[in-house]
Amino acid sequence: MIEAFLVLVLAFLLDLVMGDPAYPFHPVRLMGRLVSFLEHTTRRIGWDSRLGGVILFSLSQSVVLCILFLLSKTLEAVHPVIETAFALFVCYSLIAFKDLVNHIGPVIEALEKQDLEGTRKAVSLVVGRDVTFLDRPGLCRAAIETLAENFVDGFLSPVFWYVIGALLGEALDVSPVLSGLCLMTAFKVTSTMDSMLGYRHEPYLRIGWAGARMDDLMNFIPARLSVAPLSISAMLTGCDLGSGLRTFLRDRLKHDSPNAAHGESFVSGALHVRLGGPTRYAGGMKDKPWLGDEFPDPEPSDIKRSLSLIRASAWAAILLGTLICNSVFRHGA
Repeated sequence: MIEAFLVLVLAFLLDLVMGDPAYPFHPVRLMGRLVSFLEHTTRRIGWDSRLGGVILFSLSQSVVLCILFLLSKTLEAVHPVIETAFALFVCYSLIAFKDLVNHIGPVIEALEKQDLEGTRKAVSLVVGRDVTFLDRPGLCRAAIETLAENFVDGFLSPVFWYVIGALLGEALDVSPVLSGLCLMTAFKVTSTMDSMLGYRHEPYLRIGWAGARMDDLMNFIPARLSVAPLSISAMLTGCDLGSGLRTFLRDRLKHDSPNAAHGESFVSGALHVRLGGPTRYAGGMKDKPWLGDEFPDPEPSDIKRSLSLIRASAWAAILLGTLICNSVFRHGA
């Protein structure tokens, strides 16, 4: 078990130092290519339906997890150190926290220069909404919202599933590192499918249904647990913990997505800014409820504060995860 949490900590530190590796054979890019190939194949044989989406989801997971398992076992047979290095690399590749916060830097710089067009361009790289008509407060909201939401589904959820997998591996007397990686990878396959196919309009409405629902399911617990690291970081960064908790409890279920508003509502209250509201997407306007509607619109300085909050939350999440792994290890010993 000690090896499992060392891999997690080292992967997080590697990401903070080096950022997400950009190359054609990145594991997530390979997942995306596989999903795209299987989607086209599924459509070509006439399985453009919910059942086809279930088959697509099952095949994507099976192929990726089989490859991960076979590679791990093959490298372990060569030398256990090589297998551990491979596990560390995969874990590091699936965290991608530094890139999340780095993408917000250009948004702040453009806002401080009063460059609305430059800000819209920078924001468009990290959000799925139509930024064409966003004003200064709308751009600030978009930046803070993407930080809060992606903290959960881009960082906390992979870490959560790694820890759950490691604990299961320890309980079943199999490799905690490999079992942790398997669940972490399964989450990333699900998340990749959701980002590619999980739209509520044609041509994705039916074939993307399974991936979207599984993404909701796999983010369900991490979204609710996000209040723990966010609360710790609020105390450390001087944000309003009490207001964050009150807004979280009141507004966390306001969005259509069962998970999206949890992190956003806490950040809204902790920073005393309102988030959400009517949002324009490619498919048209969506009248999203306000989160923290008693607060004013955010300013660029609030984006900086949200960055500090999310950075501290990432450290808190890793600390909590390693403490859990360590306590199980000591108990088992």
